[in-house]
Parts: sequence; structure tokens; C-alpha cells
Amino acid sequence: MRAELRLAWLLTRGSDRREWWRVALTAVGAALATGIGLAIVALTSLDGYYSVSVGSGLLDSTSDRRNVSIALGLLLIPVLGFVGQCARIGAVHRDRRLAALRLAGAAPWQVRRIAALESGLACLAGSVLATVTAVPVLLHLWSHPSPGAWAGFALMAVAVPVLGAAVSALSLRRVVASPLGRVRRAGPTWAPGRLFRTVTWLLAATALFIVVAPVFSDSFTFDFGPVTVFVLALLISFTAVWLTGSSSRQLGEGLATRTRRPDVLIAAERLRDDPWAAARTHAGVLLVTVAGSGFMGVRQVLLAELHARSREGSLAADLSYYTTGLDLTAAAILVGLALVLTALAVGTAESLATRRRGLAAQVAAGVPQAVLARALLLETALPLAPAAAVAGVGGFAIGTWYASLTSEVTVAPVPYVPLLVPLVVYAACLLAAACSLPLLRRSVRPAELRYA
Repeated sequence: MRAELRLAWLLTRGSDRREWWRVALTAVGAALATGIGLAIVALTSLDGYYSVSVGSGLLDSTSDRRNVSIALGLLLIPVLGFVGQCARIGAVHRDRRLAALRLAGAAPWQVRRIAALESGLACLAGSVLATVTAVPVLLHLWSHPSPGAWAGFALMAVAVPVLGAAVSALSLRRVVASPLGRVRRAGPTWAPGRLFRTVTWLLAATALFIVVAPVFSDSFTFDFGPVTVFVLALLISFTAVWLTGSSSRQLGEGLATRTRRPDVLIAAERLRDDPWAAARTHAGVLLVTVAGSGFMGVRQVLLAELHARSREGSLAADLSYYTTGLDLTAAAILVGLALVLTALAVGTAESLATRRRGLAAQVAAGVPQAVLARALLLETALPLAPAAAVAGVGGFAIGTWYASLTSEVTVAPVPYVPLLVPLVVYAACLLAAACSLPLLRRSVRPAELRYA
């Protein structure tokens, strides 16, 4: 293990300029995860009522701090997914170096572990930077942290690099580098479509049970509102992901037999060859779309009710107490959107790095780079359009239903505001995919054919 760690450090130090951007992105993801973790530790370490100078009183009580901590914990999911995405593109982009390790006698699992340790070192740099920056800020807001809080800070600074290396190892579990410089992905033993279909049906059964069970039994006295919203949001998200994968093959087969445009033909063949690649990449985007559409509907209704009660003088706290909570929720959704869009850009770059030899062969055969660029954007645009529409409409329906249950003021949310969310997310996804076009110009150089 020590030798592999030393080798990972030497390989990280010897990274060229084309690889340092991957190391920087991994460090940024680790820094964000560490910052979120330190904030959770600080909030959970406070006992009873504690006046916090930020948040307009939202962080003063124990129950409010617990709710904020849960929301921050949910943000760790897209952060860790982003770190794993960076690890995958790093392993594929460094195939020649991985092949050299295989020629030196390293086993495939050793190569994957060394690549995971490289990501762990990048996560360690981001974790140290976030800790050094966050601790003075926390000391300014919190004059006397408890010994348990200090222990939690140290544990979080160490846990994030370890967790980042573990996520990287999990992401690289099917990457196999041969001694001749070929990097491939071992195919899964299960069909992705079957997995998404099974999870979708399980979520549908759970949602049906939550809704129907109180009707037939009076023993279910628990308020299932938030739980139902969470399950329905997951159900809509998995349905949209399933729609992405199942429609990709149909779109590819239909367009391949009808179109005469070369860019559409290339994109169609790519979708038909690997229809579930888009589903895996767009899963986080669709979940954020559902959450954003539902939140916009709820926000309109809650703001109308809050302003009405404020005029009547019946609010239990200042209006800023409630609006701050809504603003923090919106900020969390925007952070999640930024993370999944960055992961989408990294995933598109990974796809280009994996296919660079084939792309170079197409350019050498006379295919213009502009055609390949349009085909790359169509690979994102075609399967994402119906899934984003389903996610947006489903999220708006969930938000409208939940707002009608929790609000005493009958205010119908303006439809065009929540329904603008999928359009904005769709345009942002296309811009994120377009960020990989500079890599396309480097990937189609004729020099790549030497390694075919």
C-alpha cells in the first residue's frame, strides 16, 4: 500500500498541463464537500438555543439547525458524484501511463487503486485548503468551539480524502487497462434498463402505499406529506431517467434510417450503440429539474401566504426568518445544479477522451470537425428533451399538490414560472456540453492515430 501511495504521488507530481485541470476540478469538489461537512459539524455541535449572527435567526434553534444540516447533507451526494466523474475521465485520459504500469507488472486492480489514490491526493489538497479557510470563519462566528467540534473538524478533513478515494475506486471498478495501451470498460453483468425499471416500479409501489394506506387504516396517523413529496420526486426522476435510456435507442434507430444529415447520423449511431450512457449522465440533472420545478411552485404559494399573514400581523416570527429559509433552499438547488452541470461537462469530456482515436480516424477520412461538434451536442440534446419535459411537468405537479396541502391561502402558482425551469436547465446542459468542444479539437489530431 505504501509503494502504491508513493507511486500515486509521483504520478500526480508528473502530471502535464492537460491533466492538471482534472486535478484542480477534483480538489474543488473535495473542498466543497469539506466545507459542507464542516458546516454540518458546527451546526450539530451546538446545544439548545444559540444566537447565530447569520441566517436571520434560522440557525438559532436546535430543530432548525437539524433541518439545515439534513439539507446540507443531501448536497454531498452530487459533490461525491462529481468527484467520481473526475476520477473516470482521469483514468481514461491517462491510458498510456496506465499501460506502462501494466507492462511493469501491475495487476488491473493495482492500476485502478493507484488511479484512485491519485484522486485521493487531489481530494486531500482540496480538503486542507477548505479547512484552513473555513476554520477562521467558524471561529469568527463561534467564539468557543467545544472539544467535540474540534474533533469533528479534524475527522471531516481526513474523511473527505478517504471518501473521495473510495468513490473513485467505485467509479473505476470496471475500467481495465491492457499492457498495449488500450483502456476499456468491462460491461456490467446487469442491464441498466432493467435496474432503472425495477427501481421505478418499487418507488411507484411505495408512493401508492403511502397514499392508499391511510384510507384503509386509521392507525397511520403520521404526516406523510414531506415523505410523499420525497418519494414522488424520486419516482418522477427515475421515470425521466428511464425515459432517457429507453428513448435513446428508439431515437437512434429512427433517425439512422430517415436522416441524410451526417451530424444527425453520427449522433443517432452513438445513441443506438450505447443508449444508457445519456441516462447515467443526465440522472442528476433530471433530479435537480424535478426539485427546482417543484420548489418554484411551492415558493410562489408560500410567499403569497407569508405576505398575507404579515399584513394581518399573525406571523410567529419576522418575515425575514421565513424568506431566508426559502432563499437558502433556492441556493442549495442552484449549487446542486452547478455541480451536475459541471459533472455533465466532465462526462462529455470523458466520452471524447474515450473515442478520440475513432474521432481522429473520422477527421482523417474527411469528416469536418464542425460536423463532429454538432453531433456531440445532438447526443445531449436529443435524449434530454423529452426527459426534461417530463421532469419539469412532474415537479410542477408535485409542488402544486404539496403547496395546496400546506398553505391556508388559496393561491394557484403561476404555471410559466416553474415550467421555465426545465427550459433553463436544458439550455444550461447544452452550454455545459459545448464546453468540451475545445477538447474535441485536440482529440482529432492525426497524432492520435499512432496509438490505434
